[in-house]
Amino acid sequence: MTHDHDLVLRPTAAQTEAALNPPPGRNGGDLVVETLTGLGATTVFGLPGQHALGMFDALRRSDLVYIGLRVENNAGFAADAYGRITGEAAPLLLSTGPGALTSLAALQEAAAASAPVLAISSQIPSAGLGGGRHGYLHELPDQQASFRGVVKSVHTVRTQSQIPSAIAEAWESALTAPHGPVWVEIPQDVLLAETSLPVVTAADAAPHDLPPRPELTAVAAHLLSTAARPAIIAGGGVVRSDASGKLRQLAERLNAPVVTTFGGKGAFPWNHPLSLQSWLEDRHTTDFLEDADVLLVVGSGLGELSSNYYTFKPRGRVVQIEADLGKLESNHPALGIHADARLALSALLETVPVREDAEAADRVRTVLDLVRERIDAQELTLEQRVLAAVREALPDRSASFWDMTILAYWAWSAFDARRPNTMHSAQGAGGLGYAFPAAIGGAVADPTHPVLAVSGDGGALYSIAELATARQHNLDVTWLIVDDGGYGILREYMTDAFGQATATELSRPDYVALAESFGVPGVRTTPDTLADDLAKSLATPGPSVVVLPALLRMFAPTHLD
Repeated sequence: MTHDHDLVLRPTAAQTEAALNPPPGRNGGDLVVETLTGLGATTVFGLPGQHALGMFDALRRSDLVYIGLRVENNAGFAADAYGRITGEAAPLLLSTGPGALTSLAALQEAAAASAPVLAISSQIPSAGLGGGRHGYLHELPDQQASFRGVVKSVHTVRTQSQIPSAIAEAWESALTAPHGPVWVEIPQDVLLAETSLPVVTAADAAPHDLPPRPELTAVAAHLLSTAARPAIIAGGGVVRSDASGKLRQLAERLNAPVVTTFGGKGAFPWNHPLSLQSWLEDRHTTDFLEDADVLLVVGSGLGELSSNYYTFKPRGRVVQIEADLGKLESNHPALGIHADARLALSALLETVPVREDAEAADRVRTVLDLVRERIDAQELTLEQRVLAAVREALPDRSASFWDMTILAYWAWSAFDARRPNTMHSAQGAGGLGYAFPAAIGGAVADPTHPVLAVSGDGGALYSIAELATARQHNLDVTWLIVDDGGYGILREYMTDAFGQATATELSRPDYVALAESFGVPGVRTTPDTLADDLAKSLATPGPSVVVLPALLRMFAPTHLD
């Protein structure tokens, strides 16, 4: 008897000849780019450095498209966005020590958002590995130790023959649910040395499926089918697993209201009769979810933001579907189902019957009316006008990327993403500087639609250098900078807590003139002209900057009551 795993594909005569006589002039870096190409990569991000020159020299002998950014952290954000949009592992090429460490904040965001990033860094020469203090440039006693608590997996290469397998293993890790960043490091001398190894022509690194256990989905289906007041919280896992259609089918079959987390924006239609939208930072929504006798949580760990700052205390039974084992039941006891969201929802749809509830849509409207009354009572007309202008100007199919800024905090709750996987922010790790370099990655991932980045002036200064990148590659990225002269949300937090703010005010450059110095057109706008100016910029090929001087305020929180 012959088993499938016993079959070995025999090379052709031509393949054998090519393997025995590889082309001259290749080095370890060629093995890196050949492996990436064999895995299906088409685009890489990064920034060269002395120890990594072997990889970058090899790029010119490959068909890979290289997008070079000006700061490693920004390159990481661009790779993060590329991974989110395409669902592919985004290669990120870095150099040793300072270059590698500068990417840490971006990799933390990729980990929090489950974005598949394949970071490949150089290392000091292999003779220096092992923790001794040899005095090499960029030397760290244990470079991978700095990444082990951030990424999904780390992979160290010591010889050229290990390169293809290590990268393939990392690729598989990045794309197995939950997606996430991974780390590969290769010594400088291994990258630079000439190689006689055959050209890497293909690599097998299929991610593993994560199906639910059938006895658990049977219990979950029974609970949901017999519930009097079921409700659903849909998180980013629904978007990442492309399960929005399955979610809608299940919600309609159960007549269960759905609220999406900030990472799950677009997972459920905003104006659907069962949509509670994304008003998680509101006590009315929290009360509604607490009243559910069965609450289905899909693709969310119910962390700080998704639980209204841990004030959410469910009274009914919780069923949690989560691909990240560390998030399963980490905040609330539940029937925990460790599975990919799409596979688990598919299993539930096989057995859950239609549940009638003529009042579900009315209860949803009541909650949304209460939320609207609360916001309207706070006289926040300017903020709502600005957000509405952004929505009006942004084409439905265009992706948007939001920094940690007041307008983004509004957007988490109040912005209609229209489609899944089109609204992205740095709310996973919460670092500044995400929006514009991420938008660069988004524009590379999908060049068929213009892309929008939204930053405050504080966050914009983190990534202003990437205007040169956007100009160099002529990317269709429009950057909206809301200029309030400082770190606006921190100013508000400190004033509320201490009566005055400290260290929040910033000197204000002329952002329009600054953009134009990079060869990027800029315009200063107002709340009245914002929609038109944004629409014009988005419709004009190439990068552009729109600056809105405005002092925005947040709506009052309910978790402090």
